Amino acid sequence: MIEFAVALGLFLAAHVVPTRPALRRRLAGTLGERVYLGLYSLLSILLLGWVIFAAIRAPYVELWPPAPWQAIVSLAMMPLSLALLGAAVVQPNPLSVATARGAFDTVRPGIVAVTRHPLLWGFALWGVAHLPPNGDVVSVVLFGAMTAFAGLGMWAVERRRRRELGPSRWAELAGATSVMPFAALANGRAGLPRDLRCWLGIAAGLGVYALLVLGGHVWLFGVDPLGRL
Repeated sequence: MIEFAVALGLFLAAHVVPTRPALRRRLAGTLGERVYLGLYSLLSILLLGWVIFAAIRAPYVELWPPAPWQAIVSLAMMPLSLALLGAAVVQPNPLSVATARGAFDTVRPGIVAVTRHPLLWGFALWGVAHLPPNGDVVSVVLFGAMTAFAGLGMWAVERRRRRELGPSRWAELAGATSVMPFAALANGRAGLPRDLRCWLGIAAGLGVYALLVLGGHVWLFGVDPLGRL
């Protein structure tokens, strides 16, 4: 339990401290923007892996018993989560957290037409999807914290980007997007993504989903999501 608490604390700290504007500018200026982003992404992946495997090794204290419907919820939500994550990784996005760099086209915004926070929504849905079938204390803390962190991240990033871009530039870039997934599409402010890069990212995310369901999840985490049906 102590290892899990330490790992989760370091993971959350690693996503709060470096986002401070002054510290980020100093690190990026010293290392270079690409090196900084590469090291930060690597650190995030390693810490997330540590958190997950520390949770697996932690004592099991049940809060609710397993049931088949819980696995169905997870299996139904994860395709959207991984599709958003896959597309977000390859999509430049000046409105939110992004790993890709490059020009942002307001006419062809890719996954940003679905939501301007695709990466954070992907993690939020990942957390929500894993809560029902994992009814123990450590899992509830882990997935609940990830969901809350992603939600708070949307609020914090939204405020920071609005301030950095200014009212007119923000209105220009965000006019055809929405915080809630599919809201801008539903009210006609945005059209379906037409960017090939976006659809390749979605396909990659769905491919990861298929690999996990067909044995990858058992190999990585020792749990078969289909075995609980």
